[in-house]
Amino acid sequence: MSLHNLARTFFCAALWLIGISAPVAWAQAPYPNRAIKLVSPIPPGGAPDLIARAIGYKLSTGLNQAVVIDTKVGSNGNIAAEFVARAPADGYTLLVGMDSLFVINPYLYAKGAVDVNKELIPIASLGSNQFVLSVNAALPVKTLAEFVAYVKKTSPPPAYASGGNGSQHHLTMEMLKARAGMDMLHVPYKGGAPATTATIGGETIAMFSGTSNAALIKAGKLKAIAVSSAQRLKEMPDVPTIAETYPGFDNSIWIGLFAPAGTPDAVVQRLRAEVAKALQAPDLIEAFNKAGGIEPMVTTPDELQAQIKRDQAKYSKIIRDLAIKPD
Repeated sequence: MSLHNLARTFFCAALWLIGISAPVAWAQAPYPNRAIKLVSPIPPGGAPDLIARAIGYKLSTGLNQAVVIDTKVGSNGNIAAEFVARAPADGYTLLVGMDSLFVINPYLYAKGAVDVNKELIPIASLGSNQFVLSVNAALPVKTLAEFVAYVKKTSPPPAYASGGNGSQHHLTMEMLKARAGMDMLHVPYKGGAPATTATIGGETIAMFSGTSNAALIKAGKLKAIAVSSAQRLKEMPDVPTIAETYPGFDNSIWIGLFAPAGTPDAVVQRLRAEVAKALQAPDLIEAFNKAGGIEPMVTTPDELQAQIKRDQAKYSKIIRDLAIKPD
């Protein structure tokens, strides 16, 4: 403690002893009173980054404070999660993170830098996104059946890209590989954007991408083969679901806002209220849609906790059954 703060503490204590309140100017300023940092674990162009920028704009307006985006890529989001978990629990450093931080990483990494289930707390869900099986535009396939047949007859096995080892991009393709009985070489990249670049450029033949790549598909730079959701997407009604070929196949992602454990409840409630208001704003809904059909995801705290538990059960089984290990 500095001499200034020590002197102020003793002075306030002396005032309290004689029944005089401390000066109002020394009272804790209301939250927020300075810029808020939103940490994204994905490079610009990925769904968490797009959501962070859209929600950041709305929060800056609602909270009347600047909101800055800080990108920290690596280790399937663990680097960003550790940074936020180690930050002061005051509401000024928050994580816009994908669900994999909570529902995949704890089962993929034998020992993580942080225990996200204990050192981070979920504030609110933000958005959900589906996966599209996208292939290089020159690949001579148009359907899922043709894609599976092409992979099975190719030797050595062709390579596919993902946004990182143990990411949903990775696990979704591994689920499809197991279901279709095909073999492919996994090439992990640091995020969906570089994985997309690799697939467009022909370094890899395919990837599971979020619907944020819809514009690239429309422009003919990627070819959409199937979607991982249970129902066809309204943005791509002509693209079949994987479940139409392999019944019961269903996988999607969600993204949420998280804070360091110990963040004051009043701060959490304030942020939660602003997020709930933002997710109903027409301009944010439009921004999410333009980002590739991302859907606002509005849940109560109990619903979000239940979602986390369901997904933990699902992904822990997939990782165990497929014996997936981090690089």
